[in-house]
Amino acid sequence: MDERARRIGQNEAIYRSINEKIEALNETFGTLAESMTIVCECGNLSCAEQIGLDPGAYERVRSDPAQFVVVPGHEIPDVEDVLEETERYAVLRKRPGTPERVARETDPRS
Repeated sequence: MDERARRIGQNEAIYRSINEKIEALNETFGTLAESMTIVCECGNLSCAEQIGLDPGAYERVRSDPAQFVVVPGHEIPDVEDVLEETERYAVLRKRPGTPERVARETDPRS
């Protein structure tokens, strides 16, 4: 379980890093609108689904390094819990132990 949880966490960290770059580009070019598009931050490395959400919602999720944004249904119940779900996205929080530790260690904002 620990190795699997670590691998899932590292996969999610890759997507979170991509989304941080997307957000930075929005800020750099001054195109922050009422919405932005990010990639699903699920643990499946072959997932390339996109999610539209407002920048404030993204910042709220990113305020906790153990939280991720995914397409509804992309959660992995044994390593994360769904905190919130809308039609477009779900907010997940990594469970204590290896999943949460990996999320914190790979947070680009830390």
